[in-house]
Amino acid sequence: MLYVLKNSWALLLGMMLLMLGNGLQGSLLSVRGGEAGFSAFQMSMVMSAYFLGFLFASRMTPGMIRRVGHVRVFAALGSFISAVLIMYPTFEHPTAWIIGRVIIGFCYCGVYVTAESWLNNAASNETRGQSLSLYMIVQMVGIIASQGLLLVPDQSGYLLYVIPSVLVSIAFAPILLSISPTPAFETTKPMKLSVLYHTSPLGCVGMFLLGGVFASQFGMAAVYGTQAGMTLTQISMFVASFYVGALVLQYPLGWLSDRMDRRELITICAGIGGVAASVAVLLNGNFALMLVAAFLIGGMSNPLYSLLIAYTNDFLGTEDMAASSGGLLFINGLGAIAGPLITGWMIEVFGPGGFFVFIAGLMLSLTGYALYRMTQRAAPSIEETAAYSPLTAGSTPVAVEVAQELAIESAQDEPQDAAA
Repeated sequence: MLYVLKNSWALLLGMMLLMLGNGLQGSLLSVRGGEAGFSAFQMSMVMSAYFLGFLFASRMTPGMIRRVGHVRVFAALGSFISAVLIMYPTFEHPTAWIIGRVIIGFCYCGVYVTAESWLNNAASNETRGQSLSLYMIVQMVGIIASQGLLLVPDQSGYLLYVIPSVLVSIAFAPILLSISPTPAFETTKPMKLSVLYHTSPLGCVGMFLLGGVFASQFGMAAVYGTQAGMTLTQISMFVASFYVGALVLQYPLGWLSDRMDRRELITICAGIGGVAASVAVLLNGNFALMLVAAFLIGGMSNPLYSLLIAYTNDFLGTEDMAASSGGLLFINGLGAIAGPLITGWMIEVFGPGGFFVFIAGLMLSLTGYALYRMTQRAAPSIEETAAYSPLTAGSTPVAVEVAQELAIESAQDEPQDAAA
């Protein structure tokens, strides 16, 4: 791990600053939108727009990189991010913010794709798994720390928009000044969704439902806090709790996934998350309970993303694992676009508690479907399962393909270990 940190510290530092900016702008818009009188459904459209842009970029960025190169794409998209961030307070209108969020989502995805390809190129076969893990930790820490910036005094009303813009601008300096020669960029052609669904119905349905859960956490948690009358301090703690749970529980659940039937673990995680959200609905108003619920929901839902990918790999040959990643990401992206829209509508219909009602419904639906799938076919033996690689629910195709490569290498190494 120290070797990876020594060789990739500039890239990881830059990504930390990018995540600080991204985490702050999402929560900030939720708070300022509430102060400006935007309805919950209007804010849900603003938040959903980010995932629409993200989904488009996951398809378009590889072609952009192949045409003009990593550095130009990286610098151009970074400039757009910085510009949009400081334009939000100038055009305080839902339509302007929706357009801005589409651009922000597109640009952040493109920046992540570029940075992740650089990180992958800098890693050796022996350190690739450590690089991916450290990258995911940096992302989580950046989002958690960004919530503290929400508490910076801002009498002018502009400072908190300037801070993420400055952080994003600074983030590119260590990356562009220290990066090694740009790697060749190749992506795998996605597997057809019909083939992917036939291979793993649970993987496909689970990724769609999980897209809605993640988008609600990332996009609507601060909207919920605003609608529920939380203070700024409480909102920052509440949003951070989702990611603290994800950071703390990702690796223990990953360890368990390699030692038991993954469908059972998927059922348990989804069930715990669903129960936590249901309890929060019933006992809405107890802030300490809201923090515990957020911790459990985030701690269960984020590892589920990696679990579902690993479970899908259990039914694929090594030659098909990389191709499956594009389809799974697309399905997850569709769920992510719909998630904030439905959440915003439910908040307007049921009040702030609609936020937890929506998450509970999705998590319990996943629990029920996983139980149903356990009756349809036998699970592969523990020895035959693919390796678990930690990923965040906002991962790009590059990160997911790297995780798939690790799973392929693990699967190819197992016969050699058995023969030895």
